[in-house]
Amino acid sequence: MSKEKIFANVDKHRSLILDAERYIWAHPETGYREWQTHKYLADNFRALGYTLVEAGNIPGFYTDIDTGREGPTVLILGEMDSLIVFDHPECNKDTGAVHSCGHHAQSAALLGIAAALKEEGALDEMCGKIRLCAVPAEEGIEIEYRKELKKAGTIRCITGKGEIIRRGWLDGVDIAFMVHTSGSTKKNYIYCRAGSNGCIVKTVTYKGVSSHAGGSPWAGVNALYAANVGMTAINALRETFRDTDQIRVHPIITAGGAVVNAIPETVKLESYVRGATVEAIERENKKVNRAIAASAAALGARVVIDDELAYAPLNNDPGMFELLKKVAIETVGEECTSFSDIRGSGCTDMGDISMIVPSIHPYAGGATGTSHGANYYITDPETACVTCAKFQIMYLEALLKNGAEKGKKIIAEFKPTFATVKDYIDFADNLSVERDTVSYLDDGSISIRYC
Repeated sequence: MSKEKIFANVDKHRSLILDAERYIWAHPETGYREWQTHKYLADNFRALGYTLVEAGNIPGFYTDIDTGREGPTVLILGEMDSLIVFDHPECNKDTGAVHSCGHHAQSAALLGIAAALKEEGALDEMCGKIRLCAVPAEEGIEIEYRKELKKAGTIRCITGKGEIIRRGWLDGVDIAFMVHTSGSTKKNYIYCRAGSNGCIVKTVTYKGVSSHAGGSPWAGVNALYAANVGMTAINALRETFRDTDQIRVHPIITAGGAVVNAIPETVKLESYVRGATVEAIERENKKVNRAIAASAAALGARVVIDDELAYAPLNNDPGMFELLKKVAIETVGEECTSFSDIRGSGCTDMGDISMIVPSIHPYAGGATGTSHGANYYITDPETACVTCAKFQIMYLEALLKNGAEKGKKIIAEFKPTFATVKDYIDFADNLSVERDTVSYLDDGSISIRYC
């Protein structure tokens, strides 16, 4: 189909797309809580004539489109969750939720893609199948809440794409992509990097002994001091992290004591250990755990370390990257595109999918302000949503036209990090461990188990 016809098909649904952007912006919800967003999107998908497979006990759904011709299955995703930024002027005043990462624009674009693909002739030059997926919980926040969901058996993974993989939503998929919203002053801007980091999410609970802080501090074990020693030990490790591995460790204290006149008995930390490869993340996380365990032992405290592989590293497929350059330039013009072989140091759970099938995760402009910040807004919804939908359909058709020549070549040349979904899940589950790291033995010795 011509570029002009694809653009016209999307433009026909411009109001639907822009209304969705405004509605979801006004109803922000954090991960695994996106029920209003889910209903809004699901209702609109059904109104377009789609049959949905819904997660049921969590937000999220997918629908399959069959071209009627043999070929690969392409997964296109849109994220639904918000962040929490209480300082944002338009956040939900009760929850702090606000879409200061632009996921609402992705969802609006996904709806636009669904609508445009219903137009007459939209699938004529494509083969294979298309799976459109509204996915929850990309942001790695509210970890304790997600741990509760996991303990209850509601979820198996704290981030959404890892969860849908475990639910079988990647089964039969051959190629995957999504476009994230980002900031740029250029109209119709599209860019892409080589990839980004993965990370382990850590929840650390130091356990001491409470006592009167003025009258008998010697009778207590100060969990806050143990945590401070642990963070100091982690800082001392930083020069051992190789630059090429892009390791980032950034702990925060989420509970630091109950009252000022009692020795703190329980102190909690949360942190990420980010890295460019699964090997680097696993290796450097052991160092961090060793520092945490040793700090507890030094103060006579105990410490429980709860690790979760939240994001695998994102590796944008080289073949998809080259095709994306061509399609992006064709869609918006070379002056509105940018490409880099540098890896970003942030994280996305699109990395989990890239471990298994060829994937790519480019960006579309349209936002201003600091991502995840109090001044983030979609100021150019035309670029963030409408142009984004046009580009994704252009890219989809490039993968699936001419008997999916390009798509089949990408699939044939892909070298997965994990050969099967099960291999990926086994690796992720092996890294996701809760352990009590310090034991005090009757003979006065101390046993430390940090890995």
